[in-house]
Amino acid sequence: MPIATPEVYAEMIDRAKNGSFAYPAINVTSSQTINAAIRGFAEAESDGIIQISTGGAEYISGPTVKDRVRGAVAFSAFAYEVAQSYDVQIALHTDHAPLDAVEHWVKPLLELSTSRVKNGGAPLFNSHMWDGSAVPLDQNLKVAEELLALSAAANSILEIEVGVVGGEEDGVAHEINDKLYTTVEDGLATAEALGLGERGRYIVALTFGNVHGVYKPGNVKLRPEILREIQQAVGERYGKDKPFDLVFHGGSGSTAEEIGAAVDYGVIKMNIDTDTQYAFTRPVVSHMFTNYDGVLKVDGEVGNKKAYDPRAWGKLAETGLAERVVEASQQLRSAGQKIR
Repeated sequence: MPIATPEVYAEMIDRAKNGSFAYPAINVTSSQTINAAIRGFAEAESDGIIQISTGGAEYISGPTVKDRVRGAVAFSAFAYEVAQSYDVQIALHTDHAPLDAVEHWVKPLLELSTSRVKNGGAPLFNSHMWDGSAVPLDQNLKVAEELLALSAAANSILEIEVGVVGGEEDGVAHEINDKLYTTVEDGLATAEALGLGERGRYIVALTFGNVHGVYKPGNVKLRPEILREIQQAVGERYGKDKPFDLVFHGGSGSTAEEIGAAVDYGVIKMNIDTDTQYAFTRPVVSHMFTNYDGVLKVDGEVGNKKAYDPRAWGKLAETGLAERVVEASQQLRSAGQKIR
């Protein structure tokens, strides 16, 4: 199957919300990680999301080129082609975009998608994220309002962040403090500014103690009940049950109970990057250590071409990442839930 159409992506979100499960959203940086992520979803019989950050897009364009727009277009084109070999639906998404990346990354991509849609084609991406966590809420929502209209014209969905995710990802960094918790007032302001779908569909990352990076269970103080409180308050005002389609950022170190509660409160997408990076790299390390005298020309020897062939360790890396995607799909309850 090809990449999910806009209509199928909307159906994916609705099915997740109604079925109390969420899709892993896997950050990728190369053709190998794209292949591995899609393979993992297929093995889990789960539809899913693969996404690219500004840094990932620059890397795909060529580490010395660093053209994030060209890299994002290349990511989309490659994913469109290889996804046709699998029987799951895959949505394409761009991850964290702070203010400068909106003007020089998201908007150019939306313009390309709008042109494609006007000519009867599909958008390059199913959704784009605007990360307004570094600006005041009123500015965050003002930018979101503009992007929501542009996204609707491009037949895509907007993701926004209301609140602050701690830690650092692709240059967006925040301290770990009380600002990590979105308030009910923030949720009400979001609904008032953007509506609840009538002006264009959006998904929202509300923060409840989330932190990017590597943390052991218990080190991150998550309060998923905040999601329930915001959903209830906004729902009561607008007469709608669980009005927001929620996104879970910074999930490393989260317990199964915390993840399950967040999904029950309306999370339909959970970003996974740190864990899959490690899952991809760890088998490569084992291969290199085990075959050090083959991958290196030690003491004037010739080494072992079969050991240093990139396919030898690349296949192991892809298997490791795919297995982690299966695990995430099982944890988020999307395994076995693919659209038939």
